Amino acid sequence: MKGLLTVLLLFLSVSPLWAEERILDFSSDIQVFVDGSMEVTETVRVRAENREIKRGIYRDFPTDYKDRFGNRYRVGFDVVAVSRDGRSEAWHIKRQGDGVRVYLGRKEHVLRPGVYSYQLTYRTNRQLGFFDDHDELYWNVTGNDWTFPIDRVEARVVLPEEIPAERLVPEAYTGPRGAQGTDYTVEIGVDGVVEFFSSRPFVKQEGMTIVVSWPKGYISQPSLHQEVGYLLNDNLSLVVCLIGLIVLLCYYLLSWLLVGRDPQRGVVITRYQPPTGFSPASARFIERMGYDHKAFASALVNLAVKGFVEITEEDGEYTLTRTSQRSQNLSPGEQAILKGFFNLHNYGSIPLERSRHKKISKVLKAHEQALKLNYEKLYFVSNRRWLIPGLFLSLLLFAATIKALPDAEMMASGAFLSLWLTIWTFGVFTLGKNVVQAWRNVQSSIKVVGALMVTLFALPFFAAEVVVIGMLATQVSPALPLALVGAILLSLLFYHLLKAPTRAGRRLLDEVEGFRDFLDVAEREEMDFRNPPEKTPELFERYLPYALALGVEQRWMERFAALFQRMEQAGSGYRPAWYHGQSWNVHDLGTFSGSIGGALSSAISSSSTAPGSSSGSGGGGSSGGGGGGGGGGGW
Repeated sequence: MKGLLTVLLLFLSVSPLWAEERILDFSSDIQVFVDGSMEVTETVRVRAENREIKRGIYRDFPTDYKDRFGNRYRVGFDVVAVSRDGRSEAWHIKRQGDGVRVYLGRKEHVLRPGVYSYQLTYRTNRQLGFFDDHDELYWNVTGNDWTFPIDRVEARVVLPEEIPAERLVPEAYTGPRGAQGTDYTVEIGVDGVVEFFSSRPFVKQEGMTIVVSWPKGYISQPSLHQEVGYLLNDNLSLVVCLIGLIVLLCYYLLSWLLVGRDPQRGVVITRYQPPTGFSPASARFIERMGYDHKAFASALVNLAVKGFVEITEEDGEYTLTRTSQRSQNLSPGEQAILKGFFNLHNYGSIPLERSRHKKISKVLKAHEQALKLNYEKLYFVSNRRWLIPGLFLSLLLFAATIKALPDAEMMASGAFLSLWLTIWTFGVFTLGKNVVQAWRNVQSSIKVVGALMVTLFALPFFAAEVVVIGMLATQVSPALPLALVGAILLSLLFYHLLKAPTRAGRRLLDEVEGFRDFLDVAEREEMDFRNPPEKTPELFERYLPYALALGVEQRWMERFAALFQRMEQAGSGYRPAWYHGQSWNVHDLGTFSGSIGGALSSAISSSSTAPGSSSGSGGGGSSGGGGGGGGGGGW
């Protein structure tokens, strides 16, 4: 008997170790005022066992929603008082996701196991629903995210006394989120106080949501002026972003009106020869008012046509070989290429491959500088200095958009994610160029595999870009990616639009356009020309670099297809002496056009780069719906 008593006493002494932390009572007093604001006092009695509840409890309260149009909708939340067992208690608040978390307790004070009663009083607004035939409070009393079971829930709603008690319609929903359980009772006092009581305990993630509706006219509904004010304030960062983008656009438009408008075009007359003294690369450079790899490719082909180099193509790889012809009658840009690759007169070969990227990129730069030195400012102006204020306005726009975010934590998150995204985007842009380059270079099954590998490698980086943009838009504000993308696109657009030809440049462009008309005409339309030059292989080669530079190489080659086929049938087949490769085929000049036009430019590019709102009444609601809600836990 004594042994049995000892075991029983031992069991009773350790049984508290097995006690479960839980909410014994959750009581909520909700006061609704005539102006639509509310004051809520929540009394939460908990059993603490130093597992999760060590210093106190926390309460999550959602503040940020989306209306039916997708606009941000933020309700107010201000803590009035916090107490534990009737005495004032320390607390602090932290923004978290779409709401706030209120911590009740002190970090340095650890609670003893026992039962504690916490009371949190706060004010909130914009929680009421105003509908055509009624107004209502649709309120999640407990929230559905508590980490503890709740034994008992009570909610008491006090409305303005002017509302007749008999006109009040109460409802409630119990259970997990989305459920429409009816485990509750409700009482309406003669004073119009509505009281809800749970009729069973709730397990974790369960709760109670209440609805009280009444006739219209007793609670002040926000005016249109107030609603607009709320909308602007809730979406202030988006408003600032849009205003900033409009200001940026106005600046760029004004700049374009002042310096970016082109001189009036002259009369374009079809020409049978290029403008005197202008190489293919210089014609392309002036027309585009900028440099690209196709300008370099047209210069290489022109050097080959003139007999200074030969071009060898094998499996999509290109090699330049210097001939013995002396350097003369060369444009400044072509001289820069020969000097860079072969020191003008040295013989030898250089493959256009990535292992030679330093030398090739150096020659590209020298060619570009030669074109700029001889033609920029004289034939067109870039007006880049007008971009500097635009870039400053872009930075100001972005800083103002971040500053307009609702709180400091969101500002910090927005700034960090935006900075990360900006840096990451540069890398993704480079990867994207490499992917495009890889597919442009595809001319064999081996290169298809390589292009697929590059694409597969790049996909996770592209996915990360999309994910972070989504995070920035959904978790912080859509204004940030809008500001970032909008400012970049406007700057890129006006980077091109602000360029303008001079009067001399405009006259030259009219001549270039007239020459393009000759190069680009279909063979059946040639009869409309007056005394056109005779079609010969020499004419084909002489103007091929210009056709390449002006982007009409395909049409130019098609005009000579019949001639070359007749020559082949007559036994005097034609083949360019300066080209060695398998792309030449008089029956399919499109392949040669792609080789000399696209693939050569792609090879140059690759080789110059280092590796490298609803109602809850009428049964339309559910547990977890409405305002309020959240949940809580211990800390």
